[in-house]
Amino acid sequence: MTAEQAIVRAHHEQWARVVAGLARRFGDLDLAEESAADAFAAAAERWPRDGVPPNPGGWLVTTATRRAIDRLRRESQRDAKHEAARMVHDDTPPEPAGPIEDDRLRLIFTCCHPALAVQARVALTLRLLGGLTAAEIARAFLVPEATMAKRLTRAKTKIRAARIPYRVPSAADISERLAGVLAVVFLIFNEGYLAGAGDDPVRADLTDEAIRLGRLLRGLIPDHGEVAGLLALMLLIDARRPARVSGDGELVPLGEQDRARWDRALIAEATALIGERVAAVAAGGDRPGRYQLLAAINSVHAEPGETDWATIVALYDTLARLDPSPIVRLNRAVAVAEVDGPAAALAEIDRLTEPLAGYHAFHAARADLLRRLGRDGDARTAYDRAVALTGNPAERAYLTRRRARLAE
Repeated sequence: MTAEQAIVRAHHEQWARVVAGLARRFGDLDLAEESAADAFAAAAERWPRDGVPPNPGGWLVTTATRRAIDRLRRESQRDAKHEAARMVHDDTPPEPAGPIEDDRLRLIFTCCHPALAVQARVALTLRLLGGLTAAEIARAFLVPEATMAKRLTRAKTKIRAARIPYRVPSAADISERLAGVLAVVFLIFNEGYLAGAGDDPVRADLTDEAIRLGRLLRGLIPDHGEVAGLLALMLLIDARRPARVSGDGELVPLGEQDRARWDRALIAEATALIGERVAAVAAGGDRPGRYQLLAAINSVHAEPGETDWATIVALYDTLARLDPSPIVRLNRAVAVAEVDGPAAALAEIDRLTEPLAGYHAFHAARADLLRRLGRDGDARTAYDRAVALTGNPAERAYLTRRRARLAE
């Protein structure tokens, strides 16, 4: 392995650990982030010349800590920050705070604190846990780099001003807070899986990062069903990535995809997670939550042979009892079309017109059902609305072609 490869691997594996450890010791996210960046910059300079150290992670932690201490000393001398100077020499272990003691988990809960706006949570998570630069995050979400930099700065300022604690929630409220963390990770994944705007239909950097965060959470909280469920769900969806967009840049619907191109290793990993959760529930564990049910639905799609739509409808029925949102009801109706026919599905979808009027997938699903019922004029109108609302180029190309095939 070359020095350059070792640095890339260390950044992937150690960035969150280094930042989290510094944040816990010094209580300053800016200091932690800047000192970690300094350490990786030093590695890029020294490892090609001196060789990769036997313990790259330890080298980075030591180097980053020294850089942080140097920064604090300079600021202490300039601004008389005696408390900061005291922290330089304070090696007292932190008091236990939370049921799971891992600096990275503390950092996750800090980045995803409910006091922060959702956009800020996503940006902080990608920066402090993923190691993406402000420029990379800005490109992913199609905003100017200066805008993203300000968003990150404001989020860290709010953490300081609101005295948001750098700790894992107590055992009593970890499940409630964890739901917000999982929502942020899934939001990152979804933006990569079906980009809402821009020229790229899929942003693999975001889907890969979300899966990496999911695996990190799984390692930190291995017995939590929804953590396993979210990871399995993302793996199953991402396994279809090679077949989701045609060579012409058009979205390929699930039923038309070449299953031979699906990533069987990811499917096997997800299937093992789902099997583990099924066994846990059978043994008296908690009933499956939203992400576990969504993973189960996607696992049915991954099975060989004809899709068992009746099972998918039954799983959506269970999910709708937990989450009776319009989106869940829309997806259930799509499955109902395969069991009871397009007329039954259209009747259900039309009940969702008011809450989903601005959602492109509602109009796309409705257009397809109208097409199947031979109502080409109504289908054409629905396709027009779906095309106008979607920002994804691959999806727009698919919908435009389907509309063009309707009889005039």
